[in-house]
Amino acid sequence: MKFSEKGRQPVINISCRKLNAGEFVPHSEPYKYISHYEIIFTDNGIGFEQEYAEQIFMIFQRLHEQYTYAGSGIGLALCRKIVNNHHGSISAKGQKDKGSSFSIILPEKQVPGKI
Repeated sequence: MKFSEKGRQPVINISCRKLNAGEFVPHSEPYKYISHYEIIFTDNGIGFEQEYAEQIFMIFQRLHEQYTYAGSGIGLALCRKIVNNHHGSISAKGQKDKGSSFSIILPEKQVPGKI
C-alpha cells in the first residue's frame, strides 16, 4: 500500500499452491521429503528494476530516498529472516511502474528439533 502510485487504486492479490515434487529443492536434508507450499503476493505498485531483486532483502537497503517513501529498510530483510528460519525461501520479481510479485515457499510442516 505504501509503494503505490498516487491516484492509482492499490490492488494486492494473494494465492497459494502446493508444489509438485521437483518444483522446489529444499536446502536442508530432512525437508527434501516434505511437501511445500508457495504463497505469492502480487501488487500493482511502483515495482522495481529486476536487477535490485536481491538488494531489497538486505537490511537498511532502500531503492528510494526516505523522503519519497517512508520506512526504515528492514521490512523485507525481516521477512527473509523469518522465512529462512522456517526452512523456506523468499524471492521477488518486479517491473518498474508495473508492480511486484513476492514468492514465499515453506514446508508443509516443520521437522521437530530443526527450527
